[in-house]
Amino acid sequence: MIRLLLADDQALVRGALAALLGLESDLEVVAEVGRGDEVLDAVERSSPDVVLLDVEMPGADGISVAAQLHASRPEIRILMVTTFGRPGYLRRAIDAGASGFVVKDTPARELADAVRRVHLGLRVVDPALATETLTSGISPLTAREREVLSAASDGSTAGAIAARLHLSEGTVRNHLSAAIGKTGTRTRAEAIRAAESQGWL
Repeated sequence: MIRLLLADDQALVRGALAALLGLESDLEVVAEVGRGDEVLDAVERSSPDVVLLDVEMPGADGISVAAQLHASRPEIRILMVTTFGRPGYLRRAIDAGASGFVVKDTPARELADAVRRVHLGLRVVDPALATETLTSGISPLTAREREVLSAASDGSTAGAIAARLHLSEGTVRNHLSAAIGKTGTRTRAEAIRAAESQGWL
């Protein structure tokens, strides 16, 4: 029996996934959580073999949770199951230690098969997304540029971002300017939209 933990902030989606996967004779859903920051505690309580993570969740995003989980419990397999099939997300998820990445509209039988393959130590990636990721290239943003751009997404001023990230205001402006240039946009807001659409943030 393969033990599963489901992490998705949409209760309806989480319930549907649990019901569909629970129909399989070799799969058992042992825990469900609705927030990213609840995953590690739930893992300790339920000892799953495979964790299915959504990318966008409150508390902590699925990619950062995948990195924490992979670092602390590398024997547990991670399958990203998301609405947002963005190339940047796929690359970042694999780099964080995920073994697979599929979109939520994957048919139930294929999803169950993806869980089994990940459990066996194989890599499973949505084929269309894999192709798009290969053709779109890697993110041009440095880790610091991504951090600054992400901090700017709530409309914060350069001064506020500088205080939050413990940087000088000039450094923040330089990183924002570099991010705007690398995304081929004209404003901070456009750079954020472009980076988000590619899954770089």
